[in-house]
Amino acid sequence: MKLSRRHVAKTISWRLIGSLDTIVLSWLISGNFSLGLQIGFLEVITKMIFYYIHERIWFKSSILNSNKRHLIKTFSWRAIGTLDTFILGSIITGNPLTGLKIGIAEVFSKMLLYFGHEKVWYKINYGLGKEIKIKRMKKTS
Repeated sequence: MKLSRRHVAKTISWRLIGSLDTIVLSWLISGNFSLGLQIGFLEVITKMIFYYIHERIWFKSSILNSNKRHLIKTFSWRAIGTLDTFILGSIITGNPLTGLKIGIAEVFSKMLLYFGHEKVWYKINYGLGKEIKIKRMKKTS
């Protein structure tokens, strides 16, 4: 199924960006590069699963206006992602306050990164059926 490939590709591209951000923020906040790597690598697994599910749900959404859609999608994903980071950060560092600090820092950095990621992917036709490509071409004409 072509649409499923699109969701997988978006999941992987976002996770690369998101994990690098998490590693850097976790390292800076905890002061321990090893903990940053542990949080970032474990997050690859948890967030890819959550992101794929989020992406499939949003694909069925009837919200078509691109800016409204991108903003709502950005906030819904960030809520899921922040909770996941907080939990992982708390468990791995053994300190809920450190997990909270990492989660809060990510709210800002990842919302900006995610919004940009969504805008780029909205312009990419990879994995879209012909009907959707035609619909998008008509919207931009």
